[in-house]
Amino acid sequence: MSLSKKPVGRQAPPPHLRVSGIQKRFGGVHALRGVDFEVARGEVMALVGDNGAGKSTLMKVIAGAHPASDGQFFIEEKPVSVNSPSDASDLGIQIVYQDLALCENLDVAANLSLGKEPIKSGWKFLPKLLRPLDDLEMEFKAREAIDKLQVKTLQSVQAKVGGLSGGQRQAIAIARAVGAEGTVVMLDEPTAALGVAQTRQVLDVVKRLRDTNHAVIYISHNMRDIFEVSDRICVLRHGGNVATWRTEDTTPDEIVIAMTRGLDDEATNAV
Repeated sequence: MSLSKKPVGRQAPPPHLRVSGIQKRFGGVHALRGVDFEVARGEVMALVGDNGAGKSTLMKVIAGAHPASDGQFFIEEKPVSVNSPSDASDLGIQIVYQDLALCENLDVAANLSLGKEPIKSGWKFLPKLLRPLDDLEMEFKAREAIDKLQVKTLQSVQAKVGGLSGGQRQAIAIARAVGAEGTVVMLDEPTAALGVAQTRQVLDVVKRLRDTNHAVIYISHNMRDIFEVSDRICVLRHGGNVATWRTEDTTPDEIVIAMTRGLDDEATNAV
């Protein structure tokens, strides 16, 4: 099923991840009502909507944190099942939540390898808790992930996360998702509560995710950020689709109206 309503000009690239007819109920609350959504590799798809529109719920369904009540998932148009976070991770779907889930008492390298720490060769005969970690391998992988996203403000992967700025922490959380060999990276309000300089760091990292051929889903209330980094914008309202636009074909005012009032099907530039 296509999300297109009125194709105009060039068409969107084929989706890497697509969900169709996603329903999610929490008891008597119908949070998602047959949502269709897609994102291609090398694309930043913004997901917007007013509070309670279903954005975060949809992200958590895609990430496997909330199993869908109904609907289908596709990777490269092949049906897949996502019933848990491990299912999503195995499919290359990574999510960076707003709280980042970083350990402030650990350094950058340890955070990037958290849960998948490399073990020194020759020690695997010991019980897992007694095996010595390969610190050099952790640092090498951390530097590789940081360099891939060209995070120039981070001087050392041995720096404690607790002493880093908000922008640096966000970049580390994104680098961890990329380092986990993810193909889909979902970002939940990545610039919330950041200053101007830190926001610029994060937006630059998001743009580089496109260049590394990731499929990026970007949730934000900041229209300026959305229009700077996104290729397309999908609007949700009351748990359902309104429309999807190519960013270059719409305006912030049009998106805000769609978020708050819906739209007139007879007058839309939605793709």
